Amino acid sequence: QVQLVESGGGLVQAGGSLRLSCTASGLTGSNIAMGWFRQAPGKEREFVAGISGRGSTIRYADSAKGRFTISADNVKDTVSLQMTSLKPEDTAVYYCASRYGAIAAPYAQYDYWGQGTQVTVSS
Repeated sequence: QVQLVESGGGLVQAGGSLRLSCTASGLTGSNIAMGWFRQAPGKEREFVAGISGRGSTIRYADSAKGRFTISADNVKDTVSLQMTSLKPEDTAVYYCASRYGAIAAPYAQYDYWGQGTQVTVSS
């Protein structure tokens, strides 16, 4: 049984930083992509960043480039999202997701999801 558990959300002032972590269990094989998504109230879930199983490929949404960094620790089965220079528009529930295959932006292409962690950025 696959489980993804996020942690690290919270309330931060604009310009601040947060680090989200996602611990995965039950995933087998190396051809796995991990992604971070977010969903703000009234908006569709959107891709933020993704990393391939071996960390050889990384993708960012334009909104995340230069501010967010995704990384993976394959020993600990953990994927992290370091977020800096946070803006109020980054406020959302952040989800960790996984799929077998390459990184993909559409959320419907991911098979497994965490429960989400709230990130709130105050102005």
